[in-house]
Amino acid sequence: MERALLLNASYEPLCVVSLRRAVVLVLKDKAEVVTRAAAELRSERAVMAVPSVIRLRQFVRVPHRSRVPLSRRAVFARDDHRCQYCHRPAENIDHVVPRSRGGTHTWDNVVASCRACNSRKEDRLLGESGFRLLRPPRAPHAALWLIATAGAPDPAWRPFLPGLDPLEAVPA
Repeated sequence: MERALLLNASYEPLCVVSLRRAVVLVLKDKAEVVTRAAAELRSERAVMAVPSVIRLRQFVRVPHRSRVPLSRRAVFARDDHRCQYCHRPAENIDHVVPRSRGGTHTWDNVVASCRACNSRKEDRLLGESGFRLLRPPRAPHAALWLIATAGAPDPAWRPFLPGLDPLEAVPA
C-alpha cells in the first residue's frame, strides 16, 4: 500500500496522497487515520498501522468542479474499462450518435468500446448497426476524477467515494 485517500474534515474526498505524505499529516496531528491497512510501519520507538484513508482535522475550503471534464481516461474509468456493447475489455472511445451524423462530444454520447465493436458500428446509429448499449452513458459523479487520475481504488476507499459503490451490474 503506497497511497492513501485524503478526506476533508467533512469526509468529502479531496485527493490521493503518497503513503509518506499521509504519515507526515498524521504525525503532525493535521489528520487522523480513518481506515488502516493490515501492514505496520515501524521505527526505533514507534509502531504505526499503515493508513489507507485519512481525514483532515480542520476543514479546508477547496474550489471543486461541479462536472468531471470529459477525457479518454475518465470515460474508461466510468465504464470500468469495458466495452458498452459486448462487455469485453475496451480499447477505444465510440460516439453513440456519430459526430458525422450530428452527435456531440459529451458524456451522454461517448462510451468505451472494444476495437471489434467500434469497427463494426462505424458511423452508423445504434438501430442501423444492430447494437444495443449495456447501460446508457451519463455524466459521472464528481468523485470520478479521483479514480481517473489515481487509478484503481483501494477497496477500503469505496465507502468514501459517492456514486462509485458499487459499480452498476452489467449483464455478460
